[in-house]
Amino acid sequence: MKLVDIPRVKSISKKDFVNSYLKPQLPVVIEEFNGGWAAHSKWSLDYINEAAGDLVVPLYDDRPVQHKDGFNEPHATMKMSDYITLLKSKPTKYRIFLWNVLKEVPALQKDFNYPDFGIRLLKKVPMLFFGGTNSHTFMHYDIDFANIFHFHFEGEKECILFSQSQNKYLYKVPHSLITHESIDFSNPDLEKWPALKKANGYSTRLKHGEVLYMPEGYWHYMKYKTPGFSMSLRALARNPLNFGHAAYNIFIMRHFDILMRKLKGQKWIDQKNKSAIERTKP
Repeated sequence: MKLVDIPRVKSISKKDFVNSYLKPQLPVVIEEFNGGWAAHSKWSLDYINEAAGDLVVPLYDDRPVQHKDGFNEPHATMKMSDYITLLKSKPTKYRIFLWNVLKEVPALQKDFNYPDFGIRLLKKVPMLFFGGTNSHTFMHYDIDFANIFHFHFEGEKECILFSQSQNKYLYKVPHSLITHESIDFSNPDLEKWPALKKANGYSTRLKHGEVLYMPEGYWHYMKYKTPGFSMSLRALARNPLNFGHAAYNIFIMRHFDILMRKLKGQKWIDQKNKSAIERTKP
């Protein structure tokens, strides 16, 4: 893979962000976002434990997708206090993702607001993501092709991004939002996955207080180098073509895939994984 560092700025005005990154749809890391957020000084794993330690949270790991898996169905559950204790004690593959702050811990909303980046942010879906040392997501893109602002808290996280223009090199699984799950994007076997040699992408490591902007439909792989968590704020796709892709994913593709899992079982999953390899030419 050919990865270049994601551009970084200490801070940026709305005008410069819109002209340099939002309009051309390029990623950027804002190192010293100044939104007047109490979260920057308060949010830590210990603080989350105090605010939400008694809540039971859904956990996900890196096991391959099975036909019987429901959409976003967790692999396990645990009290948040026990999960944070686990994160701090040893590496674990368990992650939390798409954990809605407003729904689960409304009191946390007082610690942040919705900044004006020159695009209207959705205010009902601030999502938290947690992970332990070396836990990671599969390479994927979001179903709604959203513009994503990813605010990181505590620890360090590795991020690898690709635009949709790189689909032909990424071993994309058809009728889904992921690449072939056997690929380790932090250390890919380029002999086994030769098309990746032609893929051009971006990489960075996020630290506490930094914000990563991911443009519409960007593929992203996240690996926690240390225990930590992040919050994503999102805005609808502005490109009409991307908005159309989002509508197709939500209203057609997702339901078609669920139906085929019911009809064909694991054969459908295996067929898709095989197609990901056959459709990708070195």
